[in-house]
Amino acid sequence: MGRVDDVMNVAGHRLSTGQMEELLATHPAVAECAVLGIACPLRGQRPVGLVVLKDGQVIEEKQLEQDLVSLIREKIGAVASFRQAVVVKRLPKTRSGKILRKTMRQLADGEAFTIPSTIDDPLILTEIKEVLERRQIGQAFESLANDLTH
Repeated sequence: MGRVDDVMNVAGHRLSTGQMEELLATHPAVAECAVLGIACPLRGQRPVGLVVLKDGQVIEEKQLEQDLVSLIREKIGAVASFRQAVVVKRLPKTRSGKILRKTMRQLADGEAFTIPSTIDDPLILTEIKEVLERRQIGQAFESLANDLTH
């Protein structure tokens, strides 16, 4: 739990992404998950959950998102400002199994990043980008949606 990205600052509150991940993992449909603290112009950062479903689980993404938001609100409180969770096929990991949270955060924030040479499968980042873009999550994709409407 000694990760550098383990703490995010949401409207002046220091919150643990690891604690949120532990809570999301308790949902019966969730196989694995990652919580990212992405940039937010209003709050500084805000949490977003990326979840991989267990094999054979069928649940609507919106229903799962509502379940997970309720879980975080109940256990941590509204101060967590957890409002979005998306289903992804898989999470990007190094060959040793570490989830590349920083790279996913940089992708969502529209920051330049280099794909780590230790990544197990670089195509996973493309899959994550498509999901974030589809749901318009992160400054990299929210501004894109605003540009298209104006």
